Amino acid sequence: MQPNYDSLSLTNMQQQDYIHLNNYYNNLTPSTNNNLNLLQYPQIQELNLQSPASNNSTTSDDATEGIFVINERKQRRMVSNRESARRSRMRKQRHLDELLSQVAWLRSKNHQLLEKLNQVSDSNDHVIQENLNLKEENSELRQGITSMKKLGGDIHEKQYSSSMDEDFSSTTEDPRTHHHPS
Repeated sequence: MQPNYDSLSLTNMQQQDYIHLNNYYNNLTPSTNNNLNLLQYPQIQELNLQSPASNNSTTSDDATEGIFVINERKQRRMVSNRESARRSRMRKQRHLDELLSQVAWLRSKNHQLLEKLNQVSDSNDHVIQENLNLKEENSELRQGITSMKKLGGDIHEKQYSSSMDEDFSSTTEDPRTHHHPS
């Protein structure tokens, strides 16, 4: 034989089950939200909806209105969450597009800088080679000048010494060779 329960005792039992479930859940996961609501557990919401109708129609209307309000809030929250997620995806996509654009710009700038570096390096090599050529030419010219000075000095000395020899020979005559006109 089954026990005979009236609607008030069934509602009290459901509320007690709800409290026990809530306490059990809170003991299992203390780090999560301690407010267990019907939206997180639709089976509890169904349990409340399936309770036998009471004799009082206002209680039933209040419960239906409460459920309607809860469902309406749930719908608004879902729409809000979807919109928030869409905006988040759009922000993420814009950020990604900006980063890709920046990568393209930086690669282009890097390519330009590498070309400029190669040009400057080639120019530097050319200047170094030209500098070496000028140093060699300078060294050759210095050797030529030194040689010319040495030759010029020798020539000048020869000219000086030969003129000195002539002067010396004319001023110093040997008395034996000197003829006196007498």
